[in-house]
Amino acid sequence: MELREKVAQLPTQPGVYLYKDGEGKILYVGKAKNLRSRVRSYFNEDRLAEAKTGSLIAEARDIDFIEVDNNKEALALENNLIKQYKPRFNILLRDDKTFPYVKLTNEKYPRVYVTRRILKDGAGYYGPYFPGNLAHRLVHFIHRHFKVPSCKIDFTRHHTHPCLQFHIHRCLGPCVAGLTTDEAYAAAVRDVKLFLEGRHRDLANELDRRMQSASEDTRFEEAANLRNLATTVREMEQRQKMAAAEGDDVDIFGFHAEPPLVAVNLFHLRNGKIVDRREFFWEDQDDFEPSAFFEALLKQVYLNSVYIPGLIHVPADFESRDELEEFLSEARGHKVEIHTPQRGSKKALLGLVETNSKHSFDQRFRVLKPSSKAIQEAIQEALNLPEAPRRIECFDISHIQGTDKVASMVVWEDGKMKKADYRKFIIRTVVGNDDFASMREVITRRYGRLQEEKQPFPGLVIVDGGLGQLHSAADALEELGITDQPLASIAKREEWIYVYGQEDEPIILDKFSPILHLVQTIRDEAHRFAVTFHRTRRNAQRLTSELHDIPGIGPKTVEKLLRTMGSLERVRQATESELSKTVGAAAATRIRKHLAAEIGGSPLIQISNATGDLSPVEEAEAEHIG
Repeated sequence: MELREKVAQLPTQPGVYLYKDGEGKILYVGKAKNLRSRVRSYFNEDRLAEAKTGSLIAEARDIDFIEVDNNKEALALENNLIKQYKPRFNILLRDDKTFPYVKLTNEKYPRVYVTRRILKDGAGYYGPYFPGNLAHRLVHFIHRHFKVPSCKIDFTRHHTHPCLQFHIHRCLGPCVAGLTTDEAYAAAVRDVKLFLEGRHRDLANELDRRMQSASEDTRFEEAANLRNLATTVREMEQRQKMAAAEGDDVDIFGFHAEPPLVAVNLFHLRNGKIVDRREFFWEDQDDFEPSAFFEALLKQVYLNSVYIPGLIHVPADFESRDELEEFLSEARGHKVEIHTPQRGSKKALLGLVETNSKHSFDQRFRVLKPSSKAIQEAIQEALNLPEAPRRIECFDISHIQGTDKVASMVVWEDGKMKKADYRKFIIRTVVGNDDFASMREVITRRYGRLQEEKQPFPGLVIVDGGLGQLHSAADALEELGITDQPLASIAKREEWIYVYGQEDEPIILDKFSPILHLVQTIRDEAHRFAVTFHRTRRNAQRLTSELHDIPGIGPKTVEKLLRTMGSLERVRQATESELSKTVGAAAATRIRKHLAAEIGGSPLIQISNATGDLSPVEEAEAEHIG
């Protein structure tokens, strides 16, 4: 049956239609109040003349449909199918970011974390928070005042001493027996729940009651702390009331398009203030038309969103605006309005968002160099870090089959590599091929020294490798009592970024993401530096070991050759006259005779070029370098 004939048999009820190609792959998903009428319109001459519609009909070989009871069901089903199948001809949400929540875990001694993924694990999730760093500020407030931690220490294991967070009064210390009681920890968790649920008045009253009890028992220091905390909580409640009176929650969309390239900005106004911005980019919008574009975009942004604002401003009106308003109002429990401002302050705000969309377009598609601060903030956002990292330190391990083990540390600071701060490490305590133990040693040495010298720690530590390397580095930091150091790893094969504390939510960035490229660049520089150091050390060891075997060549002569030539390959290639300039004629003669005899008896040894690079045989061995 031809496509037109099948369209003629579609029902006249609301529903969702799916265009498919010859292999059954879904090309496009749409919704309609009247399926037959809507789908038939695709075959009108005017529609077929459009590039997108014409291409769709040319590729389509079949059409399927799902009938529903009303337009609201069709709206929700269309959105779910688009997200599930990601059809090529639909407008798809790209480069979106999720907003953070505060997670209160479900365990004997609950902990608080910042997360961007909600799991069915029995934990409590609070948020989302705008801007993203607000969630981190709230977690820091909880550490400071309620002493419920975010650490990854195993509370089921016996620990002999608490970490640094206990000593600086950021944790009650449930990891060590006798530092707190189950009742005291449970009370702190109840306070955190009241705080995160926004029940500030109830929390303040509970703190007042405990303050009075502590005062009656002559625990005056504890009573003073409870009084101060109750005052802080009441002040926060008053600030929220004042902010709520200043304005409504509004989302404002703006765009800049040079088809097929499109950049969209979404500004979030909460309590009358701009608190955050989201960016979206497309590279395939040849037939960009604002009305259809924003109709599709709003569905994908809000139909499955946890939070929906009361007012949404868009630069173009669209056909199903009333239906979407009704659907979102039901989901929110309060009225939701979608407007296209025409004048006044709202129009001016829309213009501001469109100006920022133009800047985003230029940054993305015209390859403008962003500022150092912008890069730091982008890293913070992409990796869900508590602060924008001004300095990043990255580590890599290098060896050949467990021999000559070394490590490197490279530094990125204020937007560029800082070679003056690079460091090399010779692995001292690890026997055999154990990269995890090597990483533990290097991290312990580096940050134990910073801790001892009271030097500032970097904004982010990156280790080359997957979860094994990440946990090895984390174990080393934990043994030093460091539990708040941002730590991440980048896996070689998938190029996924794992952030410690969020291992079940790996950061999977688009292959064109500038943040991924930056992390890869830092990782590759650490690898290059480690391999270079490994080769230099290996060549030096081979040079000293082989030359020490030559009769009449002492340690000082070997040291001169090492300083001048740098590698055994350079010594092999040097003529007798070149060697004599360094070590004298007699020693040069002995060296040349020894090396000539060695080469004659070992056909596998190949002389490399004069640059000191590895020979082809050595290059084959070096493929195992970690």
